[in-house]
Amino acid sequence: MNADQLTQLDKEYVWHPYSPLRQFQKILPVVQAKGAIIYTSEHREIIDAISSWWTNLHGHAHPYIATKLYEQALKLEHVIFAGFTHEPAVELATRIITLSGLNHRKVFYSDNGSTAIEVAIKMAIQYWHNQGTPKKTILALEDGYHGDTFGAMSVSARGLFTNPFNDLLFDVKYLPLPDGTNRSIQAFHKICESITDPAAFIYEPLIQGTAGMVMYDATEMNQLLNHIKQKEIILIADEVFTGFYRTGTFLASNQLTTTPDIICLSKGLTAGFMPLGLTTCNDRIAGAFEQEDRSKSFFHGHSYTGNPLSCAVANASLDLLERKETLDLIHQLQLSHQTFTESLQSFSRAHKPRYCGTVAAVDFRPDHEKHDYISNWRDILYEFFITRGVLLRPLGTTIYTVPPYGIEHHQMNRIYEVIYEWFEYNQSRL
Repeated sequence: MNADQLTQLDKEYVWHPYSPLRQFQKILPVVQAKGAIIYTSEHREIIDAISSWWTNLHGHAHPYIATKLYEQALKLEHVIFAGFTHEPAVELATRIITLSGLNHRKVFYSDNGSTAIEVAIKMAIQYWHNQGTPKKTILALEDGYHGDTFGAMSVSARGLFTNPFNDLLFDVKYLPLPDGTNRSIQAFHKICESITDPAAFIYEPLIQGTAGMVMYDATEMNQLLNHIKQKEIILIADEVFTGFYRTGTFLASNQLTTTPDIICLSKGLTAGFMPLGLTTCNDRIAGAFEQEDRSKSFFHGHSYTGNPLSCAVANASLDLLERKETLDLIHQLQLSHQTFTESLQSFSRAHKPRYCGTVAAVDFRPDHEKHDYISNWRDILYEFFITRGVLLRPLGTTIYTVPPYGIEHHQMNRIYEVIYEWFEYNQSRL
């Protein structure tokens, strides 16, 4: 199938995520990817500066992970996970619990980030049900994003992604983002005066990704989590994006002093090779389900729960993450981002240049307009970068890079160069 046939059939039959069916941008057929480079059918080389939606920790088609996938496929591709188990799933659960360092005890497997969130919400609600003290109100941070299934949408910010479904979503109480003023703590105590059934609080630790790579005050967040913990409200950390050293530590929660009761992981979990999500919980949560009464079991599952192929590649990714050279690359990325974001401060249109771990971001604000996910500027920015051989998918007018850990030095410099070029181009023309 040649490139023209591929794009024509794609246009006729394929529905792409977060995209209008009436396509405004050219769809690029990809024939191969290696490391940080995507190769198109038109013989273009594009640097994947966002790790393909934040998943490819070690770059595309990493030979070590590919080999482990092949070896597992020859032994066991899938088996029902109710009543059966297998080594890749047990090994992965054991390693995740150990590496997290948060004294969690159980791992529940699902398929992706949204399902990991659904599992967490259901665990939290059923925890209280099994205790005989039903509580159902969920608290969340303003502007958060946790996924596109109904439970995940419910605990996310109301807006563009949820508008058609708002009447069908359950009620959530929102807290302002910690900003160093104690507004979030004051809002929490005010909410507690108005409700009697606070069940859980869900949050993205350190960075709100889809909201525009918003990096917030860790000191106040620690205080907020401590206040919430004292009320015995279940803490759910959405680490779907922030896990696996994206913020500089294995989990972003490792940089906070209050330990969550439940953690959700996906994206970097399999380094972009296979779909997989998981939800971990501590003794407190697990204990509410360890009862002889079978009606208090956790009646949740997926056809591909604990898929051996997915678990095998996740284990392979952890092998790479435990290597000193990988940790060194992560450290170098942090230093590189620090220098880069500091240099952006000389541009008048570059607002709030910032970094956290391996994530760097800056807001482009023409005429100081409000961040808008579907701003026309988003399409202009995307085209500007892609025509220069760099995949940067702005969140509205927020430009960010989340590169693979193994990205080569000259490739990272090229990413920085095209961002500099954008701000130089717009320094005086707007």
